Amino acid sequence: MNLCRKHIVFAVSVILFAVACETEPLVVSGPTPLPLEVPLVFEERILPPILPVDNRQTVEGIALGRKLFFDPILSADKTVACASCHSTQNAFTDNTQFSDGINGSFGNRNSMPLFNLAWNYDERFFWDGAANSLEEQAFEPVTNPNEMGNTWSAAVAALQQDMEYPQLFLDAFGEEGIDSLKVVKALSQYERTLVSANSRFDRFLLGELELTEQEQNGLNVFLMETKGDCFHCHGNPNNPLWTDNLFHNNGLDAAFSDLGLGAVTGDPNDNGKFRSPSLRNLAFTAPYMHDGRFATLDEVIDHYSEGLQDSETIDPLMKSVSMGGVRLSQKDKDDLKAFLLSLSDERFTTFP
Repeated sequence: MNLCRKHIVFAVSVILFAVACETEPLVVSGPTPLPLEVPLVFEERILPPILPVDNRQTVEGIALGRKLFFDPILSADKTVACASCHSTQNAFTDNTQFSDGINGSFGNRNSMPLFNLAWNYDERFFWDGAANSLEEQAFEPVTNPNEMGNTWSAAVAALQQDMEYPQLFLDAFGEEGIDSLKVVKALSQYERTLVSANSRFDRFLLGELELTEQEQNGLNVFLMETKGDCFHCHGNPNNPLWTDNLFHNNGLDAAFSDLGLGAVTGDPNDNGKFRSPSLRNLAFTAPYMHDGRFATLDEVIDHYSEGLQDSETIDPLMKSVSMGGVRLSQKDKDDLKAFLLSLSDERFTTFP
């Protein structure tokens, strides 16, 4: 009798345990917050970064975003990743005029470098400002026929069928399921960690080294309205982003095959305007301009010196357009180039 009672008690215990296992949800610990590290050279000179309240930085979210960034799984034929057009050694851009997408397709714009994106205060992304947030920007390449050429439903299905991604998304967002919004949130978390702030000039601002005489002369050329007159669009030592992130027609063409901002706003006064890129990391980001037309930094300097093209929407800041440019001497050009190269952050190109 006692033996039977023990068996009954054991059986009931097993049943109760099984029921509990079926009805109790899986306990998942929430993702671990990881505040974005703000460099000292930024902290002392510019506003804090823009971090959306609905996509906080976390250890798990950043790790997931990094894996997605380097994984071609999001492309239709699994051959193109974000890193295919934004490579580490090129400061997260491409070293070709136009990037090679799916099936050998090419676009008509140069790949933009990715760094210091959390400090784009107007939150207008792409050369033409077509995206209004970093998350919105991350949606486009997956379905672009010249980039990844996929559909979001197919991309999400591939992630769901993968051995690792379902758990990684669960860890990053604290809930089961994968969708396109979670993908772009993770990518954006990772991209916000791409912070470049360790150039020679940064270390000069922090009092850690002195500029060479040529670099100092180049800074003067950069700042003087009677010489380079570069600072209006690209800032000064008090703006370590080295861009205003605004849109300008910088005199590349007299007529436009690419309307730039004008195609987005529909305003003909915006035709030929493109976002000013940062002058950081120019040592690694050739070719230059929105269409990658200039292979060298010397060509860029020559353009502003004697190559400006007039048009109806040319920026009023291009004050010397009637003379073709600012007409720099060869010494001024060489000095300006030396200064611009001092803004390059070699450590960033080996981002772990």
